[in-house]
Amino acid sequence: MNIAQAKKIMGKNFIGPNELKRISLRFKIADPYKMKFKIPNIYFDPNFLKRIHKDYILILGIPKDKDGQRLTINKMRSRFGCNPEKKEPCFYNQDWYLKEKFAKSEALNFKWYLVKKTVNKNSRGKNPENIGKRLEGRENFPAAILTAFVFFAYYFHTQGEILWKYDFIWCSDKDRNGDRIYTGRYLDPKKINKNGFNVHRHLSLRNCYGLAPEII
Repeated sequence: MNIAQAKKIMGKNFIGPNELKRISLRFKIADPYKMKFKIPNIYFDPNFLKRIHKDYILILGIPKDKDGQRLTINKMRSRFGCNPEKKEPCFYNQDWYLKEKFAKSEALNFKWYLVKKTVNKNSRGKNPENIGKRLEGRENFPAAILTAFVFFAYYFHTQGEILWKYDFIWCSDKDRNGDRIYTGRYLDPKKINKNGFNVHRHLSLRNCYGLAPEII
């Protein structure tokens, strides 16, 4: 399937090379047309995309920032900061993860990703290990770097729409102690904490935790 077909199917939930190039200055990512390799093929079936186009985002992953460095969570954090009073979007102000591999080293591949925009209702408040045993078909936990990339890309692409606004998203990563990572929840519904994209590790379960699967 070519890019034009995918864009027609997915509508605003499509973020391809042209969309990324348009937001590259604000997002501070590499121009997808200037990558070492050509734009990869879209391997998802058109009929499948037609069934899920309202609920998922099809996005081209970019592995490097505008300076040619690996586009990690830490790199994005350094670009966007942690103070919503200065600028938004931003990260939530916490630094426990800065030395963790998933934050300092992991970057996306130059390929297409498909990620759900909302949490699966039947996954709310459930242990992620039990969720993992019940994943269907090609569903998977998204990597933390993927959730961060999609969040900021979609924000700039839509000029302000917030993904997973009040929900935390279970990720495939674990910290050095084996605790699972979760991200998301840009706004605190209780208005206690400041705005910011959260990166946490599993300590307790609440109803606002759930799975927003990546389709692989």
